[in-house]
Amino acid sequence: MLKSPTVEITIPVYNEEKELKESIDKLHAFCRKSMFAYNWHITVADNASTDSTAAVAKDLAIKYSEVSYYHLTRKGRGRAVKEVWKASEASYCSYMDVDLSTDLHHLPKIIHALENGYDIAIGTRLKKGAIVEGRTFIREVTSRVLNYVFIRLFFNTHFTDAQCGFKAVTRQVVTDLLPHIVDNGWFFDGELLIVGEKSGYKIYEEPVHWVDNPGSTVQLLKTITGDVESMYRLLSTTPWKKLHRYG
Repeated sequence: MLKSPTVEITIPVYNEEKELKESIDKLHAFCRKSMFAYNWHITVADNASTDSTAAVAKDLAIKYSEVSYYHLTRKGRGRAVKEVWKASEASYCSYMDVDLSTDLHHLPKIIHALENGYDIAIGTRLKKGAIVEGRTFIREVTSRVLNYVFIRLFFNTHFTDAQCGFKAVTRQVVTDLLPHIVDNGWFFDGELLIVGEKSGYKIYEEPVHWVDNPGSTVQLLKTITGDVESMYRLLSTTPWKKLHRYG
C-alpha cells in the first residue's frame, strides 16, 4: 500500500499570544477535514517571542498530536521558516501567516500543483481571479509597485506576488535551492522566488481569496527598506548564474 505524501505546514510567529490558539484550532480542523489525502503536520515556529506565545504553542502541541513547537532564539520570519523546512523530512513544505488571511481552501490546491510537477506554489493577490478584502490603499499601491516595478522590471521575472504569506515547495527545493537563500527576514520568500525562477524552477500561482488583518504587526517602511536592500544584493551577486534546477 502506497504511503500518503507528507506535508509540513509551518506557521512563523512573533508575539502572537492572542491570535495563535484560534488560528491553530482553525487550521487543524481544516486539515482534518480537507487534507485527508496527506500525512500532514503543523509546526509553530516561534522566532524569539517575548510574550506568552511559547506557552500557548506548547499547550497546542499537547492538545494535538499533529502540532509541534519549534523555538528560535533570533528573530526573522525567513529564518524560522527555513529552519523548520530544513529539519523536516516532508515531501512538501509549506508556510502561511498566522492570521490565516488566505482562505485555507487554497492549501490543497497548491500542494496538488507540486504533485503535478511544479517546484514552488504560491498564493497571489495580484492575478486575475483573486479576491482581496479590506486592504488599505497605501498597502495595495506599495505591493503593486514592489512586485511590478521593482521585482518584475529589475529581475525580468513573471510571478505576480512575492509577498503573500502562503507558499509551498517540494523537497527538492528545500535540498537544492533553500541553502542559497540568504535573507532571513520578510523578503526571504521573495528571494526564493526570484532565484528560483531565474534558476529554472517551475512556479505555480494560485489566485487566492485574501482578507486583510487590521491587527497586523508588519512595519511597512522597515519592511520595504529591507526588501530594497535584499534586491540590491541580488542584483549585485546574481546567485542564479551559479545554479540550475535540480542542482
